[in-house]
Amino acid sequence: MTRCKKAGLVFIGRSSSPEFGLNPNTEPRLYGFSHNPWNLEYSPGGSSGGSAAAVAAGILPVAHATDGGGSIRIPAAQCGLFGLKPSRGRMSMAPDAGEGWGGLSTGHVVSRSVRDSALMLDCTAGPEPGDPYAAPMQEGSFLEAIARPPRQLRIALMLKDHRGARLHPECLAAVQRAAKLCDSLGHIVEEADPELDMVALRPLSARISAANTARSCNMRWKALGREPNADDVETVTWAVYQHGLKVSGVEYIEAIAAAHAAGRKMARFLTGYDVILSTTLAGPPPRLGYFDQNGDVQTFTERVTEYLSVTPLHNATGTPAISVPLHWTADGLPVGVHFAGRYGEEATLLTLAAELETAQPWFDRVPAL
Repeated sequence: MTRCKKAGLVFIGRSSSPEFGLNPNTEPRLYGFSHNPWNLEYSPGGSSGGSAAAVAAGILPVAHATDGGGSIRIPAAQCGLFGLKPSRGRMSMAPDAGEGWGGLSTGHVVSRSVRDSALMLDCTAGPEPGDPYAAPMQEGSFLEAIARPPRQLRIALMLKDHRGARLHPECLAAVQRAAKLCDSLGHIVEEADPELDMVALRPLSARISAANTARSCNMRWKALGREPNADDVETVTWAVYQHGLKVSGVEYIEAIAAAHAAGRKMARFLTGYDVILSTTLAGPPPRLGYFDQNGDVQTFTERVTEYLSVTPLHNATGTPAISVPLHWTADGLPVGVHFAGRYGEEATLLTLAAELETAQPWFDRVPAL
């Protein structure tokens, strides 16, 4: 906030998000549904869904967002925006925290343009005294980086998700078109898979987020001066809270170790490639109510696990990743294309995104509000 104010940003309000950021949708019981500007019957995504809806609707050019399992890239994909999740340690959590969700979560923005995202990263990135770790410093500014001609990249193309599942036809079309576009721009594109097991990693990441959510809930109840109460929170939040209370210290460390091991495997894979191209999500934007945080917990969990089949991996590995709006369905709904890069190399992703934005501008597509 201090850096944003120093950069001269004007704040207009606080956008909506799901309770404790636990939902890839934005339908909090307290404030009701946030709607997708492309079709008001559909979700804008989450957890930074209010931010994405506001930017997609043209209310403002950028909005703050955070990403612990895809919460920048999910709403960017569903609202036809650009979304960058920075590398672990690129954005300071100071002064109140050293890391978010054990290093899974980080902050940045959703934006209409690659330029605005790069500029905001210049304004806000970097460590503060006392931070437990920091990403390598960028040589020059990110804004300067996207102004330079891009170099030829080796791109690993994934035609499945990180669970090995087939892609939704719209997502497959989006990825294939993006691959052809990258090839036409002179990049080397070939099918390759880092073969990281999201099925095994997902419950371990859930331990980390659940334990951290339990701590946040307890801190809030302590501030309110009352005991934990299921009526104070939504159904899924209470279930996550109960799960978090049962995570032992050893289980938490095992989950952190698994995330770090995934990061090492990803780093080895990316010695042979500059970026990985995949779908952002398992399908186009769902209708409102599909992810019901006050409904059946098992159904909610199964749907989230299926839908978030790409984005959480890069929270575990700490690698930077972007969602780029390169595809729309016949019904006019956005479908995001996902690129992930080496740790600390946001400039590579931003430069590629700027090149794609020039080759296939998305500014001519705006919601018919």
